[in-house]
Amino acid sequence: MIDKKKLPDQAKRRLVVGTVATVAASMYAPAFVRANSHTIKIGHLTPRTGFLGPMGEYAMMGATLAMEEVNASGGALGRPFEILFEDSVNPKTASSKAQRMVERDNVDFLVGEISSSSGLAISQVATRAQKMFLQTGCNSDELRGKNCSRYMFHLEANNSMYVNTIGREMLRQNMVKGKRWMAFTADYAFGHDLFEKTKRFMDANGAIFVSNDLVPTDATEFSSLILKIRQQKPDLVMSNLAGNSTTNFMKQYKEFNLPIPLAGADLNAVSIWGAGEGSFQGVWPIIWTHQVNAPSAKVFTESFTKRWGRPPDNQAVGDYLAIKILARAMQETKTIDTQKLIAYLESGVKFDVLRQREGYFRPWDHQLLFEMYTVQPVTGKPKNKWDVMQTSAPVPGPNESLEVLAPTAEQNACTFS
Repeated sequence: MIDKKKLPDQAKRRLVVGTVATVAASMYAPAFVRANSHTIKIGHLTPRTGFLGPMGEYAMMGATLAMEEVNASGGALGRPFEILFEDSVNPKTASSKAQRMVERDNVDFLVGEISSSSGLAISQVATRAQKMFLQTGCNSDELRGKNCSRYMFHLEANNSMYVNTIGREMLRQNMVKGKRWMAFTADYAFGHDLFEKTKRFMDANGAIFVSNDLVPTDATEFSSLILKIRQQKPDLVMSNLAGNSTTNFMKQYKEFNLPIPLAGADLNAVSIWGAGEGSFQGVWPIIWTHQVNAPSAKVFTESFTKRWGRPPDNQAVGDYLAIKILARAMQETKTIDTQKLIAYLESGVKFDVLRQREGYFRPWDHQLLFEMYTVQPVTGKPKNKWDVMQTSAPVPGPNESLEVLAPTAEQNACTFS
């Protein structure tokens, strides 16, 4: 949980930024703000409960730190940022809360989310209201394809980018040599889409899925599935799980001590840390870790750790960057006009995305392109509980285009209405 001792007294109730010098943040109270036409209001929605809750907590910390830094430097256009935090819970709640933020609280922008289903619901509200929505944790390719919106921008990688990243590493390690694979897939939109992308990679490399078990998002016990692995003896186990399910699966997989290689198509640092030394195993893609060796990444990690008493995870990065990008876009365009800001982000302008190379939004699907990484258990004794993994060099390589990981327009057609 967030250490309340590190927050000012006002933070025990809610987050309101009234001036550059006064910041009161709360991660627990419902949204309530005093009317203040001078502030730039941002509605932040993300899961704070359930199997995605631990990642949502980091999302809020990342957004809060970015807001504090923006306001400490004078805000944007001389106006401070004010963030309203809400627990999105599920698609229906996410939609109603986003609608309330737009109609009652008069937010200027929407930021956040992790669940792809909830992200779609928020996007529909944002599109109707013509408010920009910077989504920071939704992976589904469909949000960049048939469900894309000109008002939605994506700071999270899509499933194709994750699968292409881990696919490259699996080929490098010769893990695709065995052709019989088993999959375990989270039974909701994200998991279904992720399995589709992993199957595309599998088909292209001559492997077959001998089975694919759909796993409820609230599942905590996997012994029957792991026994099935022991019986079928596949060459590779592929995880398409999410959130706490990934952590619990890794722990129990380790307890059974199976000699079958494990890989995954999506992973978050909170799942690694939740599994801990000895239980974290396999090879996985990830968009960012606190081990990234780039100057701005090191500064961010130091600032985040000082503020919150722990290093940032990959989800914190997306929400931090969303607030920072909004501030820069307003400063450079000298406006908060949505249409002009959209045109600016579509122009190919590059941003420091806390990696070696700068990133940019593709104008036709609004996907932010950036370097990704793979992680696997550290060799030897970890130096602390946060460094149980080792982060690879950036993917793609320095002489490759960032486009090689993402689907093409033909593969994932997007038409903005």
